[in-house]
Amino acid sequence: MAKNLVIVESPAKAKTIGKYLGSDYTVEASIGHIMDLPKNDIGVELKHRTFEPTLIVSPGKEKIVDRLKKLAAKSDAVFLAPDPDREGEAIAAHLKFQLLPSIKDKSKMRRVTFNEITKKAVKAAFEHTREVDENLVDAQQTRRVLDRLVGYQISPLLWDKVRRGLSAGRVQTVALRLIVEREREINAFNPVEYWNIDAVLAPQKNGQEFTARMVGVKGLPIRVSNGTDAEGKEQFLSNALPDKGAVDEVMSQLEKATWRVRSIEKKERRQNPRAPFTTSQLQQQAAGRLGFNVRRTMGVAQRLYEGIELGAEGTVGLITYMRTDSTRISPDAVKDIRDWVQKKFGANYLPAKENVYKSKKDAQDAHEAIRPTSISFVPDEVRKYLSDEQYRLYKLIWERAVTSQMTPAIFDQTTVDIEAKADVSYDFRTTGSILKFDGFLRFDEEAKKAKAARDTKASAAAAAEEKKTAAASADGDSAAEASKDATSEESSSERRLPELKDGQSLEKIKLDPQQKFTQPPPRFNEASLVKTLEEKGIGRPSTYASIINTIQERDYVKKLAQKLVPTEIGMVVTELLVKNFPYIFETGYTAQLEGELDAVEEGSEKWTDLLKGFYGHFEKELKVAETEMEDIKRMEQKTEEICDKCGSPLVLKWGKFGSFYSCSNFTKTKPITVAQGPFKKDPKAAVKKVLDTFNFPMHVKAMNDDVAEFNEEVADKAALIDALQRAGGQGKKTGIKLVVEPESCDFTKENFAAKPDLNSPEAQDGEQEEEFCDNCGRTMVLRNGPWGPFMACPGYNEDPPCKTIRKLTQKVQTKPPVVLEEPCPKCGKPLLQRDGQYGEFIACSGYPKCKYVKQELLEVPCPKCGGEVAVRKNKRGDTFYGCTRYPKCDFTSNQKLVNETCPKCDSAYLVEYANSEGTYLICPNNREALPKRRPRKGAKEEEAPTTPECSFEKKIGPPKVKEEPAELKKPDPEKTRTLVEAMA
Repeated sequence: MAKNLVIVESPAKAKTIGKYLGSDYTVEASIGHIMDLPKNDIGVELKHRTFEPTLIVSPGKEKIVDRLKKLAAKSDAVFLAPDPDREGEAIAAHLKFQLLPSIKDKSKMRRVTFNEITKKAVKAAFEHTREVDENLVDAQQTRRVLDRLVGYQISPLLWDKVRRGLSAGRVQTVALRLIVEREREINAFNPVEYWNIDAVLAPQKNGQEFTARMVGVKGLPIRVSNGTDAEGKEQFLSNALPDKGAVDEVMSQLEKATWRVRSIEKKERRQNPRAPFTTSQLQQQAAGRLGFNVRRTMGVAQRLYEGIELGAEGTVGLITYMRTDSTRISPDAVKDIRDWVQKKFGANYLPAKENVYKSKKDAQDAHEAIRPTSISFVPDEVRKYLSDEQYRLYKLIWERAVTSQMTPAIFDQTTVDIEAKADVSYDFRTTGSILKFDGFLRFDEEAKKAKAARDTKASAAAAAEEKKTAAASADGDSAAEASKDATSEESSSERRLPELKDGQSLEKIKLDPQQKFTQPPPRFNEASLVKTLEEKGIGRPSTYASIINTIQERDYVKKLAQKLVPTEIGMVVTELLVKNFPYIFETGYTAQLEGELDAVEEGSEKWTDLLKGFYGHFEKELKVAETEMEDIKRMEQKTEEICDKCGSPLVLKWGKFGSFYSCSNFTKTKPITVAQGPFKKDPKAAVKKVLDTFNFPMHVKAMNDDVAEFNEEVADKAALIDALQRAGGQGKKTGIKLVVEPESCDFTKENFAAKPDLNSPEAQDGEQEEEFCDNCGRTMVLRNGPWGPFMACPGYNEDPPCKTIRKLTQKVQTKPPVVLEEPCPKCGKPLLQRDGQYGEFIACSGYPKCKYVKQELLEVPCPKCGGEVAVRKNKRGDTFYGCTRYPKCDFTSNQKLVNETCPKCDSAYLVEYANSEGTYLICPNNREALPKRRPRKGAKEEEAPTTPECSFEKKIGPPKVKEEPAELKKPDPEKTRTLVEAMA
């Protein structure tokens, strides 16, 4: 038995650290948090305003906690080694609370932190242990309590006013507000027309051409008004003309103008390297350069941090801790990087002093920037041990760290002012740039050369396969030229100009007027949202990923073509919350709270003081919202739309799946049955209740088993009595009921304009990505459950289990129904192809009056009732066969029914059954050959079969391969979400 127990939060991290520490240490994983607030209660003391949380062992973690207690009791010392941030400190505190009573010597429980998982760093950390930092724990606990107060007290309001199942979050609502406000800006945007005029010039005929743009007239700049900014200050579009009339006037002058160089200005421009990655910068760069979303970036970075098996090196953490807002690097790491740069590229690429970068003003600076743990692990040398996405992200981090300690790139920049002299003088300008010294851009140049080499190799291989014809040779030459251009200076970001002199005459080759319109601000993608959150001080490095994930998990935002588009429910919830909680969900106040949480972490503010200040504002706004929040659920908004059925105006209502149009002539008032006996005695008295309840017009019906044998619309009292008397004449038949119904139209239609278009190509596109368990870091797998497919951790059934799951979300809206040419066989109306919970189906457009659904029918009648048997699917997606008269007839079969008579016992049908040996036709009375059916839960025991046993069995083919549905093979990670409690 090992003498010491080390507890981390992840099994992957435990495996790596265990190899470094040796046999004297047992390394166990808590698999994330072991304690949390209860789910069925707010769990925060509010009566006396102490805000003390009630923490319990997280459901499903009981076995883990019991195991750790037993190990701790047998160990000489216990070391708590979760991640070095607030969440990690809280995990350590909860472990201490649970395990400390099991330890004899209380002083032997210590906290261990390290910024990188390498043998040297881990060994050093165990030589400098400490107590759990209560300030860090308080900061995490305060955030958790804040989020619980908002989530558990605002969410019930949304359930009552909008829809059950909705939830609000303190920080996520503010992030959603940014997205919604950007969408409103886009919808309200009015484009402004403007024109640019470019001139293609050359120093002489057949000389090197270049392009210059018109910038002014007679030394004055040209510009077009472009409204005002948020502060009311007027804005302009520079180097632009307002309309075609102004352009035509200028063009007529430029056609006869003489052109010359007015002045040439040359200067040296330096492009400085950028600082090593912070969390937000890594997320932004990985999105822009690698196409990774935030969840994927952090998942891959977690794997690189926790350790990769590098052959003889063993398991090594390749990068430092990936949740940081600092740009500093340790002196040892800086020295290693500078030594590597000098050895690889020479002294010209090494600055005289190390480059030092300032962190942003409100940075916590608790950890180093994200960097490689050792510069000697060059990406291309360790590539064989990494997956493609691990290699790409590691290369990005490694190169950013190395270039941060290199010299600037130097460009020679030339600006040329040109005069076009006609009746007046027109000013044109062009700028050229030449790379003089590549400096830190050396890596970009090497990447271009490597790409060119790959392109050349690919082109050569393709050319070798082609026939050696003249055409093929020409293709090969063009490919070689393309490869050459890829590495040349002309194809880089440079822009070369010909040799020019002051006063030199120029030849006009052509003029190019361009009509343009201003564009609305772009929608946020994940990278730009992270950038905005960081700029506004909303959230912290460890929360950016969860913020973006949560607003998508709640279906408040849909990702279309990598852009974050608010859904209708997202727009409605944001409007309600911002209107009724203007202080709590204001961006400035949210950023202020982040600063106060930092103060709690530093120990300069008490966590209870922060919560008292917050709850004072929150409680006031909550009381007002409870009485004044708009009731969207019961909304009826007038529109200009007209009912297709009766011509009445449509109103906009709110339902389970968002807003929809409903006929204003619809009523929920139930029909009234008129008893024939009392009506015959005193017709006027019998219809009094009808007249008191309904307004004219109304319908009189004679119903026989839900079939109307008489149906007439009446417009006055006399017509009503007359219709009832004639309908009563149907009373000679038994079972006739006289019914009076109010005029009502049940026409509805979807409000597709308020929802993202799921039929657009960008809505269907989405890169398939691996997903990682939030607790243990392993790649999640697809599993099937009673309610369909879901993503689960591979350790779902282990002991102790890791129960992290993500369910495949339903779409925010259904696709618009497609009208088919085929008529409904029941009522004659056109059939529609609709999108439902279990996929597409075809149904009547007359629903709900006509409930016809087209089904795939077998040629065999139901053995139980003689009805039709249809192909069906259960919640798991498995096919079975059932009677269409269900629930009146409950016949089902897991085997396909075949319309053939049994040659032995004359059974009216056979069944098709497949196993590992082949596919067979079997008589249903061959009970030995068919699999035994499990009885339904609670069902009565089946009676013994009355038909005689039959032995007929005939092989008709090889075994059938059961294929998984396509969506189970490649689940879309953008349509999955973690099952978490409603919290911020």
